[in-house]
Formats: sequence, structure tokens, C-alpha cells
Amino acid sequence: YRPLEGFVYAVSPFNFTAIGVNLAAAPALMGNTVLWKPSNSAVLSNYVAYDIMREAGVPDGVIQFVPGDAAAMTKQVFEHPEFASLHFTGSTHVFKNMWRQIAENIDRYKSYPRIVGETGGKNYHVVHSSANIDHAVNSTIRGAFEFQGQKCSACSRLYVSKSKWSEFRDKLVAGTESIKMGPITDPTNFMGPVINQAAYDKITGYIEAARNSSDCEIIAGGKHSDRDGYYIRPTVVLTSDPYCKLMKEEIFGPVLTVYVYDDAEFDSTLDTISKTTPYGLTGAVFAEDRMATVHASTRLLHTAGNFYINDKCTGAVVGQQPFGGSRASGTNDKPGSPSLLQRFVSPRSIKENMIPISGYMYPSNQ
Repeated sequence: YRPLEGFVYAVSPFNFTAIGVNLAAAPALMGNTVLWKPSNSAVLSNYVAYDIMREAGVPDGVIQFVPGDAAAMTKQVFEHPEFASLHFTGSTHVFKNMWRQIAENIDRYKSYPRIVGETGGKNYHVVHSSANIDHAVNSTIRGAFEFQGQKCSACSRLYVSKSKWSEFRDKLVAGTESIKMGPITDPTNFMGPVINQAAYDKITGYIEAARNSSDCEIIAGGKHSDRDGYYIRPTVVLTSDPYCKLMKEEIFGPVLTVYVYDDAEFDSTLDTISKTTPYGLTGAVFAEDRMATVHASTRLLHTAGNFYINDKCTGAVVGQQPFGGSRASGTNDKPGSPSLLQRFVSPRSIKENMIPISGYMYPSNQ
């Protein structure tokens, strides 16, 4: 196995410093030189991680940490003939634009670039009539609102059976309203602010759209202020339209939208889940009925690269649950597994002959 012929461009997001380490270190581990472009909203944390890798013995120049203007840097990288691979985590929109740029420059490159990306998600919980309601509620609160919902795997759409909705609603609203928010320096705060003004504006725009929609009702939260930080209360929206804007688009913030389905329409609801968004990252089913979980897992086959049964749809355990999705959520190369590392090497077969031949004719020619 050889390293790729050229360099790897690693582009990391703001939300998890460990992702940046993986994006840069995995290709380097396989013998590649890496150009690491961190998010401009997380330069310091990523630089600390980079410095730790250097201190641990990574030679100078193997990983090159280069913050800067994303568009200008990317243009330079994709026009270079030695560009060999993109290792990306970020938004679906940006990833698609990068893919187009690579395609436009394909004749420049020595080799076909390896494109590895993990992007957005519109992740779901579906609650069957047999579910343990307390467990499903608490798992949903965690999945939707921890880290302010700023995870590609965060739960942002919820489907609850009608027979369980009254109990589920009461407990979900009470739990959501009890969440303590404040500075992250206080570990008793379950939530802090969102990352920046742009995120705040985008997320609150969805909340206000729900407030002004005849198909939606805000049943918890809905308040926000950027006076002392970009704080948004965890918000639960009830909708009568399973295809409304808040059920289809990635918000990347603490907004959960709920659709209540008739118990007899469990099958058609599973189909609705699959058809509503272009994403396929994470999802979960909550049911005590084993046949229901097996059926849901089969019916939702392509909706989630990480599928959970009676557990929240976020928080994949490193080393146990390799992470990634397909459809518009990425290339599903599963960081945390050998399959990712194989993307950054080029196999080479070698044959050596030890017996000289005495002529060019084969036995079949005689």
C-alpha cells in the first residue's frame, strides 16, 4: 500500500475538535502529506490539537496547519496538479460545491482525487406505540438539545404515535422547559450559546417561520436573545404537515419538530421519513415490540448510516460505532473503521519471476 501521489486537503468544522484531528491525522497515518484548513470559528482549539500532534512526534511539514479564507484557499488547492484527496466535514452545500470544483479541474490532476466527506443530516426519532415513553422522551431531549443541537447527527424531527402523544407531549415539554442554560464554564448548564451570529440568525429564522406558520405550533421554548451571547432556548414545534420546511431542512440548532401519526399508519410514516429529506445520516426507533424494531430497521434501510434501536440518534461511540451516512449526508466512509484508512492509500501489486523462460511459445501453442 502506497500513500497517494500528492497531498490531502483536510477541511474541518467548528463543532468537534476531535473531528479536525481525525481529518488530518488519518491520511497522515497512511503516509500522506496533509494541508489542514480549520473552521474560522475554531482556529484556536484546532491549533492546540495540531501542536499536541507535533509535540507527540509528527514531523514538521507532514501536517500543515493553514487557517485562512475558505474560498481563496480551496480555489488554490483544487487548481494544483498534486491535489490527491479531499477529507471534509461540514455542510452539504459546501461539499457539493467542492465536488463541482474538483470535477471542473479534473484534467489538471495526476490522479483521480479521492473524495471523502461527511456532511449534514435531518435526523429522526420514531416512537412506536409500544415504546417506553420516559426513555424515549429523555433520549429525544438529549439527542435534540445537547451541544445546542449543533451536531450533524442531532435529532431534529420526531414522529410519535397518536396513542402515546398526550403522555409524550407533557413529559417532553416539561423536560425541555427545565433545561438549564448558561456559560459553558458552569458544568451544571446543559446548554450554552450557539457558535456565532450567523448561526443565531439562521436558527431563530426557523423559529420565527414556525411562529408565523398556520401548520406549526411552538409548544416549548421559542425564546432567544443575543444580548449576552447567542442564546436560544430549546424549542419544540408541533406540525400538522410532515413535509413542512422545519421537517425537511437542516437547522443545526436546538429546534425539534414533531409530527403525530395515527398508530395504524406506522408503515406509511416510515415511508414518509424516507421521502421527506435528501439526507441519510442517523435515525432511531423506540419500541418494545421486537417485530416493530426489525420492521422499522428494514423499511428505513437507506435513511441512516447510523441507525439506533431504543437509543438517541447521536453520540456514536468511537471504536464501537463507525460514523457516517450516505445520500446527501456524505460518502459514508466510516471514520473509526479500517475502511476510512483505505481511502488514503493506493494498492500496488508486485510480481517477481524467479524462473527464466527459454522461449516465447506457450505449451498451448504446441
